[in-house]
Amino acid sequence: MRKFLASCCDCEAALQLSLYRMSSGGRSLAAVCQLNATPDKQANLCAAKKLLQEAAQQGASMAFLPEGFDYIGSSQEETLALSESLEGHTMMQYSQIARKLDIWLSLGGFHERGPAWEAEQRIYNSHVVMNNKGQIVSIYRKSHLFDMEHPEKAISIKESAFTIPGPALVSPFQTPVGKVGLGICYDLRFPELSLALQKNGAEILSFPSAFTGVTGAAHWEVLLRARAIENQCYVLAAAQVGQHHEKRSSYGHTMAVDPWGVVMGDCGGEKAGMLLVEVDLDKLSRIRTNMPLQKHRRDEKFYTTLSDNR
Repeated sequence: MRKFLASCCDCEAALQLSLYRMSSGGRSLAAVCQLNATPDKQANLCAAKKLLQEAAQQGASMAFLPEGFDYIGSSQEETLALSESLEGHTMMQYSQIARKLDIWLSLGGFHERGPAWEAEQRIYNSHVVMNNKGQIVSIYRKSHLFDMEHPEKAISIKESAFTIPGPALVSPFQTPVGKVGLGICYDLRFPELSLALQKNGAEILSFPSAFTGVTGAAHWEVLLRARAIENQCYVLAAAQVGQHHEKRSSYGHTMAVDPWGVVMGDCGGEKAGMLLVEVDLDKLSRIRTNMPLQKHRRDEKFYTTLSDNR
């Protein structure tokens, strides 16, 4: 049934997708993957490919990979040196995988060389989505960059030192599992982003991530559930896990949350793996009908004008 999908903007594909949903009761399967990426790009590709093959074999029509699926460098210099353009080897490999497995891919945080790479040596953190023909159908470049100092835990991260903030949000788009809105990791902390995506039709919010152990233990689940509840969306959050190299580790706990805020699955914080989750858009519709948050929302001026209580 997935073979009819061509392009997100293709009218015939949209019609076929609607017919498919009617025949499947509005349900579809998504695979949300957890990886332990290192600076070894080839090893990372092999590990991801194994999970994607399993996802396709189990009937997933779309698979989600975490931020840094291509690699996690051990230094700023290595991170920049390993980066590529969208026309490079990594994207070519994933295009072939998408075609061979007949599956859509959310590639959740690609180290993309910036437009002035030769002069500036700066990159984008890019969420790239491919259809099952291996074509790129959407690219979102991370707009909120993660700069954090935690002296007590000896954590110092400054993404802005080498990454260009994305220029804009990207409109949600149709996929086999629903209309997807794209974010990346730290974007999760900014509810305005999720709300903008929901207002523009998102049924699924995707936050591929590489949360630190400190921030993950404190905030990961509560933020994911909050974004799901307040926007009445599915939230699919593929995550990095474990020790990447001597300087960096990630919290893990790849998670899927339904529009009522129920955690549908959690990969844990120990090893790579995969969640296979059912996205039920009829359920989403019922939740939004029974509690019509968007109808109850006041106009934007209301939330920016404060009374002095007199």
